[in-house]
Amino acid sequence: MRSPRRCSRNGCPRQAVATLTYVYTESTAVVGPLAAFAEPHTYDLCEQHARSLTAPRGWDVVRHEGEFEPPPPTTDDLVALAEAVREAARPVQRTDEPDDAQGPQVGRRGHLRVIPPTH
Repeated sequence: MRSPRRCSRNGCPRQAVATLTYVYTESTAVVGPLAAFAEPHTYDLCEQHARSLTAPRGWDVVRHEGEFEPPPPTTDDLVALAEAVREAARPVQRTDEPDDAQGPQVGRRGHLRVIPPTH
């Protein structure tokens, strides 16, 4: 399951509700509602950082008028959650147990392996 997008500001644990985009040719910072997808040259911001953003001297800030609301969960999120729960509930079948009738075998337990000594 993908986790909710978080604010891009360092150390901010809050959920993102707005997207910041810079328009360099017009010296403008645009703060609008959260974009549908995270883009490489945009920044996701929480409400506090979206409202308190300032731009460098000589730049304009265009800010969304109205409330910033977190995005509703999508069906992709719900499907991913259901699949994760199904996967976690699935019983694990162990096929690496040594069978005494076949003699010593290499056993496996997690990331460790037991290798029988060679004589």
